[in-house]
Amino acid sequence: MAETEVDRTKSIAEPEGRREMPLAARVYVAGHRGLVGSAIVRRLRRSGYNNLLLPSSGELDLREQRAVKDFFARQRPDYVFLAAARVGGILANSTQPAEFLYDNLAIQTNVIDAAWRNGVVKLLFLGSSCIYPKFAPQPIREESLLTGSLEPTNEAYAIAKIAGMKLAQAYRTQYGFPTISLMPTNLYGPGDNFHPEKSHVLPALVRRFHEAVVSGAREVVLWGTGTPRREFLHVDDLADAACFAMERYDAGEPVNVGTGEDLTIAELAEMVARTVGYRNEIRFDATKPDGTLRKLLDVSRLAAMGWRARIGLADGLESTYAWYREQMASTATEKA
Repeated sequence: MAETEVDRTKSIAEPEGRREMPLAARVYVAGHRGLVGSAIVRRLRRSGYNNLLLPSSGELDLREQRAVKDFFARQRPDYVFLAAARVGGILANSTQPAEFLYDNLAIQTNVIDAAWRNGVVKLLFLGSSCIYPKFAPQPIREESLLTGSLEPTNEAYAIAKIAGMKLAQAYRTQYGFPTISLMPTNLYGPGDNFHPEKSHVLPALVRRFHEAVVSGAREVVLWGTGTPRREFLHVDDLADAACFAMERYDAGEPVNVGTGEDLTIAELAEMVARTVGYRNEIRFDATKPDGTLRKLLDVSRLAAMGWRARIGLADGLESTYAWYREQMASTATEKA
């Protein structure tokens, strides 16, 4: 009798299911300059992987099918970490749904198909926790996918990520192509996007409070009520989980990656303010959208395989803010 997906998930979690990537393997990290991709590159290099394929977006536009096909046919990567995506916060998702849907559909479709056609040993697709229904039971299990409506403010991005995960599953089912999918919670860390209009909540707060300290502002006004709860995972933990899964997991069902702990946006704001050194008033504008009220992932599937997050939020914030200040200082030096 054919082995089922559940059976494969169980067996791969055991030590004998491990299949290490050879250090000489040709590893393509799509999106290597982004938050997630750069963390995966750091993790791979620390582990001794030096045969990395890292074309820039200027050298390879993943939205262009012919360019992607030519790249895979020429470079013949053995393993692929698909971390490339158009990402952004509530404002960017709400005002640019066409770009978020089209670009992400094009990127993941081109890469998955080209990887299969050119004999890639294994591909890891990185999704997002926003794929789950807005009112999914908490903590959110992987089985909640497609059981309800999505959060409207990032629906386009979520639909694209669902399609990417389903495409990876389809290539596994129809062609036997070894694809796996990870669904990380909210990420932060070195390499994050701190743009005032395109960033996610944590880097946006870091920038807002930093600028408030520099300007001497007496008040910082934040969107929403401050009551929604969010879970945050340091990107270096995600990179570690991605490498772990590439070697330990081989089934079509998605796997959540998170810490299993959350806090309110108001609590997060206070923590960021302390880290940055802002001590004045914080006010919330309840006329602005909150987004999903709670989004905590059930991480028991990955924990059963032996992986858990190691970087606490307080320590992660300290290192992220230190990185941000270094970037600000470097930019100021370049302009001088």
